[in-house]
Amino acid sequence: MQRRFLLLAPCTLLLAACASMAPSPPVSVADTIARDPQLSTLSGLVQRAGLSETLKAAGPYTVFAPTNQAFAAVPARTMDELSKDPARLKDVLSFHVLPARVMAAEVKTGNARTAQGANVALSRAGDFVTVEEAMVERADIAGTNGVVHKVDRVLMPPRR
Repeated sequence: MQRRFLLLAPCTLLLAACASMAPSPPVSVADTIARDPQLSTLSGLVQRAGLSETLKAAGPYTVFAPTNQAFAAVPARTMDELSKDPARLKDVLSFHVLPARVMAAEVKTGNARTAQGANVALSRAGDFVTVEEAMVERADIAGTNGVVHKVDRVLMPPRR
C-alpha cells in the first residue's frame, strides 16, 4: 500500500501544479506564429516584411503557415531573392493569408481570394485539407483575430 502511495504522490503533485497554472491569454495570429518554434522562420519573415502589425489587427485572418521544414525546402536562391526584395516577400507572405476566419471543417473545395489579391485553390477530403499543393499538417490553431493552419510547403503567388 505504501509503495502505491509513493508512486502516485508525484503524479498527484504534477496534476495539482498543472491545474493551478493560469491558462495563457489568447493572442493574435501574429503572436500565435511567434510563439511556435516550428514557425520561427515564418515569424522572422513576417517581421521583416512589415506584416506583424497587420496580423495583430482586428482581422479576421486565416494564415496558412509554412513550417521551418517547408522553408528549408525552398531553394536558397529564391530565399535570397526574397530577402533582398521586401515588396516581393510581402507579396509571397500575403499569399498565405485569407481575410476571413476559415476553420478546417469549413473549407469548401474551390478558390479563395488571398490578402495578396490572387486566388488559392482550397480542398478538403474528410480530415485532409490542402491549399494549392500544400497539405495542412496541423489545423485550427486559434488566435484572437483568426486561425493558423500549419502547412508543409511555401506557396508562391503568380507574378504580377
